[in-house]
Amino acid sequence: MLLSRLALAALVACTPPAFAETTPADPVAGVSVDGLDEAMRLGDLFEVLREEGISHGAELQSDMFPTVGGADWEAEVAGIYDADRLHAAFTEALERALSTQPEAVDEVIAFFRSDLGQKVIGLEIEARRAFIDTATEEAARVSAEDAAAARDPKVALIRQMIEAGDLLEMNVAGAMSGSLAFMTGMSETGAYGAIPQDQLLSDVWGQEDQVRADTSTWLYAYLGLAYHPLTEAELQSYVAFWESPAGQVLNAALFSAFDTVFRDVSLDLGRAAGRAMQGRDI
Repeated sequence: MLLSRLALAALVACTPPAFAETTPADPVAGVSVDGLDEAMRLGDLFEVLREEGISHGAELQSDMFPTVGGADWEAEVAGIYDADRLHAAFTEALERALSTQPEAVDEVIAFFRSDLGQKVIGLEIEARRAFIDTATEEAARVSAEDAAAARDPKVALIRQMIEAGDLLEMNVAGAMSGSLAFMTGMSETGAYGAIPQDQLLSDVWGQEDQVRADTSTWLYAYLGLAYHPLTEAELQSYVAFWESPAGQVLNAALFSAFDTVFRDVSLDLGRAAGRAMQGRDI
């Protein structure tokens, strides 16, 4: 759940999404993520990600092509962010990432089915939903700065969690991957003329410092809001879970699955935005 920043990063970015057109893979032997899916409430998370996507689609239209798009653009964005389809693609990718780790999956399910596990999942989803409102996110950023200045012990624990999961660097990589996919999709439509791939890469790398700074601020604000209701002892226990071998396995698998799914989302958004900018049928 902590890596859901990847989904937000992909928003910086209709033909049916590429992963929807592939032939379904054979089921993975030895592991099922059904129990994990339920325990982590991934269906609820993807409903929130759909809301984020629709909200960002409106922002894209306002910033890039305010006089065109309309209902066709809204329908395109809604299709790209179809929660059921994204959820299904994600769980398939997650199952493959965890295919050789059945024992870790069992440990993770046990944790998230516990009282603390269910509590933190609920808090993370609600904080994610709250962040759709810009004013709420800005207020959380201010609160995070105040907490750091006051040396709130929870800030140190959140920093420990970020380091344990390499959340900053993994999210920066995901953001840049999503940005490159979005720009590639735009380029394919000819919206800005023919742009060489090396120029796209250079443009993306030129954003690295700003992406890292913004991502760091976002992480502390989001996690600070989500975990504010937890006691210090509860947060310590949660950090210990992410530092455990099972937590490390889950963290890597979640990042891999999110990157697989939302790279395609960014590509499709870029293509759709490029067509809309040129006044072509979306």
